[in-house]
Amino acid sequence: MASYDVIVIGGGPGGYVCAIRAAQLGLSTACVEGRETLGGTCLNVGCIPSKALLHSSHLYHEATHNFSKMGLSTEGVSIDWQTMLAYKDSTISANTAGIEFLFKKNKVDWIKGWGRIVGPGEVKVGDAVHGAGSIVIATGSDAASLPGITIDEKSVVTSTGALELESIPDRMTVIGAGVIGLELGSVYCRLGSKVNVLEYLDAITPGMDGEVAKVLKRLLGRQGLKFQLGVEVQSVTAEDGAQKVSYRSRKSGREQSCKADVVLVATGRRPYTVDLGLEDAGIATSPGGQIVTDEKLRTNVPGIYAIGDVVAGPMLAHKAEDEGMAVAENIAGRKGHVSHDIIPGVIYTHPEVAAVGRTEEQLKQDKRPYKVGKFPFLGNARAKSIFAADGFVKLLADAASDRILGCHIIGPSASDMIQEISVAMEFGAAAEDIALTCHAHPTYSEAVREAALACGDGAIHA
Repeated sequence: MASYDVIVIGGGPGGYVCAIRAAQLGLSTACVEGRETLGGTCLNVGCIPSKALLHSSHLYHEATHNFSKMGLSTEGVSIDWQTMLAYKDSTISANTAGIEFLFKKNKVDWIKGWGRIVGPGEVKVGDAVHGAGSIVIATGSDAASLPGITIDEKSVVTSTGALELESIPDRMTVIGAGVIGLELGSVYCRLGSKVNVLEYLDAITPGMDGEVAKVLKRLLGRQGLKFQLGVEVQSVTAEDGAQKVSYRSRKSGREQSCKADVVLVATGRRPYTVDLGLEDAGIATSPGGQIVTDEKLRTNVPGIYAIGDVVAGPMLAHKAEDEGMAVAENIAGRKGHVSHDIIPGVIYTHPEVAAVGRTEEQLKQDKRPYKVGKFPFLGNARAKSIFAADGFVKLLADAASDRILGCHIIGPSASDMIQEISVAMEFGAAAEDIALTCHAHPTYSEAVREAALACGDGAIHA
């Protein structure tokens, strides 16, 4: 029986990062992964391919809407869907091959197959049993569905099928107005599909700052997405060569239906723990199927850890990566740590949305006195120059200490700008610290400084 200091089950963002970090710290390490390629859902059928399509569809939208304003001729611009898919696939291949290279570079063994915990410090893959001083479960999540819906990944699809459609549908119905539904819905809307979004709740993007959610809905509506909120989907059935989606209003009970060529089911994700041997190993799980861990991501069974989507917290690749590094550090005898209150979240629509820390709604619920600094991108010269002046930066700070409590951005490059606030919050910075830091001009990030100034004596350019 081969034996390792650490065996990581799962080769997604959390798993492969954990394995590489453990190897860097001198631990003999193996990673168990049954896919043909490393990278998990994120790199193969999630984060990376969706961003490739978001990028290409955004450029198409710019070419057909804004290039002429800049003196660029756009006659004859067209979509070659198969080439676009090939571009997406090449992006996946480049990234997954890169991880395989990093495994070899750091001497991480890739055990190909599906792992099952069969005893203390023992993982079975195929017919072979491998020993480990520590086991890390990093098996990620799977798309969740609804009763009355059968997924075929052809005409009724999850995000996986939505990345592989044979053609661009004329009509698409998206069930769920969360991150995945809005990102992929916006891709097909830009490419010409009529997109109808059905959401159970009365607002899009649950958990997001309410003001940002309202602005995002308005801007996506301007781009062509249609929203029906507060509706409960009853069923999806094939009818006359299309998919009929039946739903009813949660308030009035009125029953309605719509037809689509493709239905995207984007109703969230659930921990993937199929055939892991959790019950036999005595590993505790929550009612929602998540593996229960302590602050060091240890399960109730000594020597077994869990990270990423299978444990509590937001199902985000970067959260899993942070946890993977922390667990590797802890196993190696160091002091790994994850600041779970300072994990940014991003929606890669156009404009982008990014947030970190508390929302106004949460602060009000906490009854914590706070102040708000806001600045619109309409006052940012760089944003105006590229027709991206929609949105704003909102900074929330403690009313007494000025310490930053949260930040919410809707606008160009929000995903990159939020990092400044994440670092600031990690070091306990005040809004004044951001306001007194020189920001290059002209950049989008000047809007962050202006929002910080607005927490004090006032923004300059608003």
